[in-house]
Amino acid sequence: MVFISVLILWIISLCLHEYAHARVAYAGGDSSVVAKGYLTMNPLRYMHPFMSIILPLIILALGGVPLPGGAVYIDTSRIRSRAWLSGVAVAGPAANFALLLLCALPFALGLYHPLEETGTLWPTIALFGYFQGASLLLNMLPIPGLDGYGVIEPWLPPALRNILDHARMAGFILLLAVLMTDNPVSDTLLRWISTLPTAVGIDKRALSDGVLAFQSFRETL
Repeated sequence: MVFISVLILWIISLCLHEYAHARVAYAGGDSSVVAKGYLTMNPLRYMHPFMSIILPLIILALGGVPLPGGAVYIDTSRIRSRAWLSGVAVAGPAANFALLLLCALPFALGLYHPLEETGTLWPTIALFGYFQGASLLLNMLPIPGLDGYGVIEPWLPPALRNILDHARMAGFILLLAVLMTDNPVSDTLLRWISTLPTAVGIDKRALSDGVLAFQSFRETL
């Protein structure tokens, strides 16, 4: 079943996203991530399991929007440089990009034969890749609270950082509001999101089958 399979894979990808943050933080000097249990794939060890696992899962299931969520607390005072801080921020989206390419690989190798395939495997792979691309693009928006902002934050003047730090929750709510309503910004974002999977090689037919299967099951909830 496409719906259930994609949700399970999505939980795994959320863990990988946060693991990537922690792994780069550890390499950059924050050894505290070991004691906090972040260098594992156990979602229960994350700082905010509801915000990072449960809430994104619910929103994905009900609205089809792969929202990001912050799960690991990095002791930035231990990170040895601003470049490493930016690297910590970009590590999570990089994990999403790697998963997107992994989903595209079997299509690029010609393993998918649309006239012969009737099961749920390929729609599941294609849709999971679509969600990885969407998560990548959304996470890299330069909005406080998202990884894209985390990349540039170390390079901003301290006074500006202090102001923007208070807008983290507002940024998340604003992103959700934009995506859940009809407006030019959401139209542009959705167009980019729709283009990325096929740009890296995911088949349009398999993706369409995955979207239809996901939506059909979601409508029964």
